[in-house]
Amino acid sequence: MNKFTCNRFLRIPSLVLLLTLLYSGRSDAQSVADGTWRKDSVYLIRDSVLIPTRSGHSISLMVVRREGAADKLPAILFYTTYYQGPGDAIFGKRSADRDYAGIVAYARGIRTDISAYAPYEHEPVDVYDIIDWISKQDWCDGRVAMFGGSYTGYAQWAVMRQRHPALKTIVPQVAVMPGFDTPYENNVQTNNILAWPNDNIYKRPPLRRSLPFEWYEKGIAFARMDSLAGEANPIFRNWLAHPAYDNYWQQLVPDAAAYAKIDIPILSTTGYYDGAQIGALQYVRQHYRNNPAAEHYLVIGPWDHWGAQRRAAPTLMGYAIDSVARISLMELAYQWIDYVIKGKPRPALLQDRINFQPMGTNQWKHAASLEALSRDSLQFWLSDGNLVSKLPRKAAFSRQVVDMKDRKTENNFFTPEIIFDSLDASNGILFQSSPFEREVTLCGSFGGQIQLTTNKRDADISLALYELQADGRYFFLTRYVGRASYARDRTRRQLLDPGQSVLLPIGATRFVSKRIGKGSCLVVLLNTNKHPFEIINYGSGKAVADESIGDAGVPMELQWGNRSYISLPVCR
Repeated sequence: MNKFTCNRFLRIPSLVLLLTLLYSGRSDAQSVADGTWRKDSVYLIRDSVLIPTRSGHSISLMVVRREGAADKLPAILFYTTYYQGPGDAIFGKRSADRDYAGIVAYARGIRTDISAYAPYEHEPVDVYDIIDWISKQDWCDGRVAMFGGSYTGYAQWAVMRQRHPALKTIVPQVAVMPGFDTPYENNVQTNNILAWPNDNIYKRPPLRRSLPFEWYEKGIAFARMDSLAGEANPIFRNWLAHPAYDNYWQQLVPDAAAYAKIDIPILSTTGYYDGAQIGALQYVRQHYRNNPAAEHYLVIGPWDHWGAQRRAAPTLMGYAIDSVARISLMELAYQWIDYVIKGKPRPALLQDRINFQPMGTNQWKHAASLEALSRDSLQFWLSDGNLVSKLPRKAAFSRQVVDMKDRKTENNFFTPEIIFDSLDASNGILFQSSPFEREVTLCGSFGGQIQLTTNKRDADISLALYELQADGRYFFLTRYVGRASYARDRTRRQLLDPGQSVLLPIGATRFVSKRIGKGSCLVVLLNTNKHPFEIINYGSGKAVADESIGDAGVPMELQWGNRSYISLPVCR
């Protein structure tokens, strides 16, 4: 292992691991109290309340009110798939402190019968029923708001398939989009889709840390990884049965017609280094696309999955973020809810629908739409180790050979920090621009295409983007990972023809904004995945999860053509 292997974060799709680290509460069946009010300091709490749903499965929740509050209050619902113990009351207490009834509700099966649990599948119906119950209680004035991040953010979008009229606003923070950014990103699986349900939901003994390396060394099929853990995992196997973004995933979130009907105010937040950013922005784009007049605000800045839903830390993996970005996203969420529910002023940060903080400027910028962010774009063609601004006249290829059977080497680019002194290409191919003659500010999601010829029927593509600063240090900007056979249509696999050149679009990339200094260069590291932390696509054409080292065959030959390019938006 080289020094870059240990980091899990900068493989941005590492969302599942982040969730594993952040939540460690119990979710097995709990003894259910009678739901009577108990006093806790200045709060009145009803815990383990079981409410009925149309499915016949009861949902467990708690209600928190501040002593002496009005008889009827608007309610804020925090819906979660994690149970961390009595301390979960903090999510309700924060709302109660702001003169709301605070509700903490758990996903079907959590704190009740775990056999009824199925991640993502029940939220469109269950959350509606929870809101219906809340709105009819004698302590609620009939108005409900929702906030929270990650899975909790997803649940807010799930209920938008059929919004309950009592729901007046949502604040989806770092919202995952199942099948779109987790447990797959651009149809590429990460191996922590096994650890997440094992450790956090079923509360089995934590998987040993060596498991990914054992899988990598043994070369067994990804679908058999749970056999290494000693017990079949039904969630893991169910997800692997849907490698395409098929109807199983699509039915969990709003369709075009549902987006068009969403007419309540919404505030979304995410970060440049948030593992869920691709999904969080897809919700925003779909809402704008289907309802151009939507009152939907986006706040995005130099934060990770945690910082973009709580309070931004002063430093992010060694990078000292600008002082204007050191804000509390939780405080912003409450300010937004006060604006919608109580008629207070709109948060001052929200000067337009899109609000973003370019790194290195110590300023916020604002735009009316994602399309209005940039005045221009920088286009670079990948040619002979260089990023060039004009399409090369003569076609050429950069050749890479990867022996998928070789377990002595790995193809990765990991680093424990955003800024570092040297870049390990790890058998990949580097392309570098000329130094910039003036400052420019990137703002948005990059696009482009990859020209690829290979002797295999499939490949997983990794493209990492860096700024090589004038002082010789590298600044990690963002990364794209995607499966070649799904690049043109994430819902349908289209295998490659060995030996035939193909142009593959680069889609679903992350938004990043940073000032690129005069004298800096841009660097692209192009590679194919071969490491212990994401599935290995051996290129045989079989279902990738069923491929093993026995399917590797001859080494994979990759010819990256100079019709490949990246397009980077530049701020107005």
